[in-house]
Parts: sequence; structure tokens; C-alpha cells
Amino acid sequence: MVLSDDAGGRGAVVQMNAELRHAQLELLSAQCATDRVRLRYSLEDVARYAQRDVLRKAWSSASALYEYYDSIIGQLPDSRAGDKQDTPVLNEAKVEKAIALVADFLRAQRELFRPNGVPLDRDRWQLMEPFFSPTLLQQVRIVSLVGQRMTNPAFYMEARAMGIKNLPDMTQMPSLTFEDVVVFQGEITTRPLFHALVHAVQFEVLGLERYCELFVRAFLRTRSHVTVPLEVHTIQLESKFAENPGQSFSVEEKVRLWTNQGRY
Repeated sequence: MVLSDDAGGRGAVVQMNAELRHAQLELLSAQCATDRVRLRYSLEDVARYAQRDVLRKAWSSASALYEYYDSIIGQLPDSRAGDKQDTPVLNEAKVEKAIALVADFLRAQRELFRPNGVPLDRDRWQLMEPFFSPTLLQQVRIVSLVGQRMTNPAFYMEARAMGIKNLPDMTQMPSLTFEDVVVFQGEITTRPLFHALVHAVQFEVLGLERYCELFVRAFLRTRSHVTVPLEVHTIQLESKFAENPGQSFSVEEKVRLWTNQGRY
């Protein structure tokens, strides 16, 4: 198919990008599954004990996908200029310090915003009830910022000085979850609310410290917050909800399943 600038071509572009986003979510899921294997087993063990047909099929699929996307990236202007991102290797002490800084920041934001938070209104409660427990919905507080936006944490400056890039820009996020407090930086719409509540469930199931540990270690490994398994799962559940809001499912069950399987 050759795309054009007429109405039909523009519609095809929209469809293409929708399909590309869906493919990206599937690839993120596959990346998380591969990371789980990589973290649990050595290369030697996988090479020695893995079923040969399964391993070769995985390699063949990954190779084909790499060749396809690499050929596309190669046609972008200055395509290689931004790819040389050397992520520093931090020692364990610095990783633990980073985890503590993130936990302290999230805890402080919760304490700051919760006194001004309000419960979910009746309409939003009814919309979210098929997916979240009444206990969680009762606990959550909503804050809507008017005429202002969040600022990034002070420790971002230190992180950038250490060579850590692609830090999530909190000023651009429609919603942010601080345990059981959701802060909106604009209109409160359904998908960002669902997304934020999934994170609230993750905090509830994992606890603040464990959530921060999983997030920081995965971010340092994957180099982007959208490829952190906690975020990948949230996006997957948000997409599942958006595709069919009338089909209920338990977010808590999904989160506990990924937790028990070590997928975070």
C-alpha cells in the first residue's frame, strides 16, 4: 500500500499507527517475558537446557523483527544520532540510594496532596467498580491541579549528572499516582483514571518500597519508563479496558498474578 495525503490516505495512516501501537504493546510483553528468563537463568543454562526448537523459533522471530524495524529506523533522518545512549552501570549502593530517593519522593507527594484530595464521585465509582475493589475505590483520593503542573524531582539533576537519561517527565503526564492519591494535570478522563488506579493497585499489592525497587531496577535495565514491566502491565490493562469497557475483570487478580509469577 502507498499512503497519500488525501482523506483516504490520512485514514490509512491513522490505522497504521494504531496497529503499530498494538504491535509495540505486544513487543513490550515479549520483552518482559524475555527479561524474566534472562534474570533467572544464566546464558549457559539456557543454551544447555532449553528446548532447541523453542529457542530457535524465539531467535528466528526476534531476528526477523529486528531486521524489519532496523530497516525502517535506517530511513529516518539522523536515525543513528540519538541511539548511542550509554547507560551507566551503577554499583549496588547507588542503586539502593536511587530506590530510597524515589520512595521518599512518592511518600512526600502523597502526604502533600492527600489532605486536598476528594473521593471518587458516584459516576466514576460506578464506571471503575467492575475492575477495582470497593476498598481501593474508597481509599483513593483525587486531586486536580488547576493552573499549575507538577515539577520533576530534585534528584533528577543528580541522576542526569551520572549519565542517566530518559527520566520520565512528570510535567507532561496526564495523571500521577502516589500510592492511593491520584493527581491529574488537566481534565479527569476515563483512560488516565483507569491507568492511575492500576498503579494504585500495584502499590497496594507490592507495597511502596518493593514497587520502587522493581521500578528503579527495571528502568536502569531497560532505559525507558515505558518498558518497565510495572508500566507495561498497566498499559496492557488500560488497553484491555478501553477496547471493551463493558467486559469486567479484576485488576487486583491480574496484578497478583504477575507478582506471583515474578513478571514485575
